Amino acid sequence: MGAVMGTFSSLQTKQRRPSKDKIEDELEMTMVCHRPEGLEQLEAQTNFTKRELQVLYRGFKNECPSGVVNEETFKQIYAQFFPHGDASMYAHYLFHAFDITQTGSVKFEDFVTALSILLRGTVHEKLRWTFNLYDINKDGYINKEEMMDIVKAIYDMMGKYTYPVLKEDTPRQHVDVFFQKMDKNKD
Repeated sequence: MGAVMGTFSSLQTKQRRPSKDKIEDELEMTMVCHRPEGLEQLEAQTNFTKRELQVLYRGFKNECPSGVVNEETFKQIYAQFFPHGDASMYAHYLFHAFDITQTGSVKFEDFVTALSILLRGTVHEKLRWTFNLYDINKDGYINKEEMMDIVKAIYDMMGKYTYPVLKEDTPRQHVDVFFQKMDKNKD
């Protein structure tokens, strides 16, 4: 009961000086609240220890108090790591790779499962996850356009201040070279 009253008090306090973002954040917190599966189950499903999961969960809850993150919030968080570029498109693709169930939100379980694969998975698991990221339309193939979209998003995210300075057609050149090396049967 005390926690409910504390939350109610903080809502009242914040309503005195409303800010659109704060009100939306609080509405999201009151409307959607997700608690993850037990730590033992997540420990068995991932390559993280119970202690590591606790630390990851604290960080996740700090950024996403509702227990889930939507795409816009994900983009805002991700953009902080690339202040000199535009990370929005790459974050969009990354979000959809994390959102395995295609619900429009990423739960802690989704996040920690992907992180486990990317940080401690086998080479095969990492390749499968990366393939899923690049296969934008989820048809089981990566075509030149999909790869071009991802590579361009990566260059946009890195920003205009890279060294050496990138030319406008650099992403296309890299995709062409990749397909020359990998697409042996030209299909």
